[in-house]
Amino acid sequence: MKMDKIGSWTFMIGLILAIIIAILSAAAVPAWAVIVLAVLGLIVGIVNVTDDEAEKFLIAGIAFLLSFSALSSVLTQLFLNWTAIGAFFSLLSVFMAPAIAIVAVKLLYDITKDQ
Repeated sequence: MKMDKIGSWTFMIGLILAIIIAILSAAAVPAWAVIVLAVLGLIVGIVNVTDDEAEKFLIAGIAFLLSFSALSSVLTQLFLNWTAIGAFFSLLSVFMAPAIAIVAVKLLYDITKDQ
């Protein structure tokens, strides 16, 4: 299996897991779920984002993370305080943050190594 396929599948698995875990355990998200999603996020950041995509990924990822809180509040109110929505956005943040951090570190390294 090619590395780009591993990255794509890892991204999809992370999203699906975040949805399933949020629905099944919205009130108390288990620690193992946070660890699994964080590791999957690391894999996505290492394998899935090419050098050409790094800046776009960082901009999109940062915008997405910044919008999570407000979007979570709006959707939770819209769906009558369904706690799974807040849990989903929290889990999605846990999944995306390591990927964004890895890409940022790779990009910073690339910028500084040429100096």
